Amino acid sequence: MPLLPHHRSRIDSLRAPSAQEPWRVLVSGCLAGWQCGVDGTDYGMGRGDGGLFSLPTLRLLPFCPEQHGMGTPRTMPDLHGGDGFDVLAGRARVLDEHGVDLTEPMIAGARAMLAFAEAERVELAMLTDMSAACGSQVISDGCRLVPVRRFQKGVGVATALLLDAGLAVVSQRDHASIARLRARLDPTYVVPEGLRDHHEHAWTLEHLPHAHPRADR
Repeated sequence: MPLLPHHRSRIDSLRAPSAQEPWRVLVSGCLAGWQCGVDGTDYGMGRGDGGLFSLPTLRLLPFCPEQHGMGTPRTMPDLHGGDGFDVLAGRARVLDEHGVDLTEPMIAGARAMLAFAEAERVELAMLTDMSAACGSQVISDGCRLVPVRRFQKGVGVATALLLDAGLAVVSQRDHASIARLRARLDPTYVVPEGLRDHHEHAWTLEHLPHAHPRADR
């Protein structure tokens, strides 16, 4: 698997941003407040960035691969038999809660997201973790709409394509990485102590103790 953004080298290698030349950042539509969730909402996540997205050194570029491929509202797509890399390789599928195969529209949405990112010369992506499209560290293992939801380490389908193309992808739950990014965007920002990325959260360590053991710390 390509390096994920909690490897410090991915953040440190980004160019210095400025108001004249802001970072071009791809972001999941729901994180930007788009009503593009399966239920036609933003899942309550829109603009929960604490002002990060409004910094003059950042240009926000929202996109929702699931909406592009399947429309909104839609049934719930989840990964079965592997993660996004496995889907692209034909080893896993994307199914909804009724067992309908959504693999091809999910891949189509992922390809559209990559094409958008390339056209906009995106330098970094901030995507919604646990999503079958945009997850970058933790995703569901099978349908999430079951009494006991299962999880696996891995990435969504769109994230897999972006990583293969060399784009760094950070989760909204990667608090340590986001703080380091913010310090690059705003020199007056002081990084709080004790922040953790998603693979270091207590929940992740309990449920997925071997998630990303090669993190660059």
